[in-house]
Amino acid sequence: RRFMKSMTGFGYSECSNDQYQISLEIKGYNNRYLDIQLSLPPGLAILESDVRDFLKTRIVRGRVEVYMRVRELATQTQAFLDRELATQYIQTLQDLRKLAGIRKPLGLEHLLSLEGIIRTDRQRDPEGVRPLVLQALELAYDQFDSARVREGASTVSDIQVQVNRIQSGLGTIETLAETIEKTIVEGVRSKFAEVLGSQIDEQRVLTEAAALVVKHSINEELHRIRTHIGSFVQTLQAGEPAGKKLDFLSQELNREINTIGSKAFLVPVTQEVVAMKDALENIREQLRNLE
Repeated sequence: RRFMKSMTGFGYSECSNDQYQISLEIKGYNNRYLDIQLSLPPGLAILESDVRDFLKTRIVRGRVEVYMRVRELATQTQAFLDRELATQYIQTLQDLRKLAGIRKPLGLEHLLSLEGIIRTDRQRDPEGVRPLVLQALELAYDQFDSARVREGASTVSDIQVQVNRIQSGLGTIETLAETIEKTIVEGVRSKFAEVLGSQIDEQRVLTEAAALVVKHSINEELHRIRTHIGSFVQTLQAGEPAGKKLDFLSQELNREINTIGSKAFLVPVTQEVVAMKDALENIREQLRNLE
């Protein structure tokens, strides 16, 4: 079964062989798009494309930060003698010795105290360390992904509670839809009675009421809300990364609920609209966490 995932999570792993010990962290944060930030040790930047390709095939959106550290267990170090610099140092020291009138001969210990004559270069073999890096990446990602699944499941559960609130409010408003029409007709008849007394033209009452019913009718909005909620629940239960689609459906729901609120004149309808908007705001807040 597939699950919707949170964009936030953490994973860590350590792997080693005879030469290297690698520690790797993956952290995830909310973001509208996929943004991968890598921090690799010097000399291993060539592996950046491998790490990026690995993550791109598994993550749809979110800010993902990867930190990798390498400790060398078997140091591969080479020493280099800078002959040109050493020659310059020797000549300078000889000149200084003569200038100062020092008879003591120039020794190796004098040269070794000078910076840069002997350089060391630690060698790292990116190709040799690549399998270990990918192993560490796989292990850290598994932990990272498990955290995203757990958080995603919790978020989906919270969203479903809010969807149920909207569906409950929608059901209440649907039962009041006929009451709205009856209230309009009775209101028009009452106003005619105030002006004309008992001489009421029923046809004119119905004509005036019909115009108001069209103006205040919320049947189309109720139908569209039902359709949007159906799509929302179906997408939520599919378990695919669909945070953007759900956010779009939330915007559509918000538009229809607002329209009902602007048309409503019955207090019970207004109360349900307020409750539905509160539930929808909670949903939109939670959707910011989903991939």
